[in-house]
Amino acid sequence: MRRNSARAALISAAALALTMIPLAGTSYAASCSGTGCDNKGPVTYNCDASVSTVRTLESNSRVAQLRWSHDCVAAWVRITNNASPSVYTSYATIEKYDAAGNFIRSLSVTTPGYGGSDWSNMLGGSAYYYRICIRFDDDLYPLQCSTKW
Repeated sequence: MRRNSARAALISAAALALTMIPLAGTSYAASCSGTGCDNKGPVTYNCDASVSTVRTLESNSRVAQLRWSHDCVAAWVRITNNASPSVYTSYATIEKYDAAGNFIRSLSVTTPGYGGSDWSNMLGGSAYYYRICIRFDDDLYPLQCSTKW
């Protein structure tokens, strides 16, 4: 009898432990959508899982990507700095436009040091157009922007 009680306790403990461990491959749902993602972080809100790069722009060894999340219906800019040495401050910007081409809002991120990447918060909604730009302090290099997407 004592042996059966010990076995039952062990099985119960193992079953409880298994319910506390997420299964491999478990995906977490995005926690915002469309304009509800405006000015929210793509990683924090699980929007980086189903992402596509829809535009790429390069300026003075800085590479900006317009990233689009299908799950969140939102976009952001990711910037990578391949410039060595990296002596000039630059920024990547994502801009949002309505269907008539009117500017709505933009968000920027400072380019990290050599070899680094960073990203802006998101702007969302499927009824909008987006573009990305790279600019340098003191207009050291001309402003470069992608086409709208």
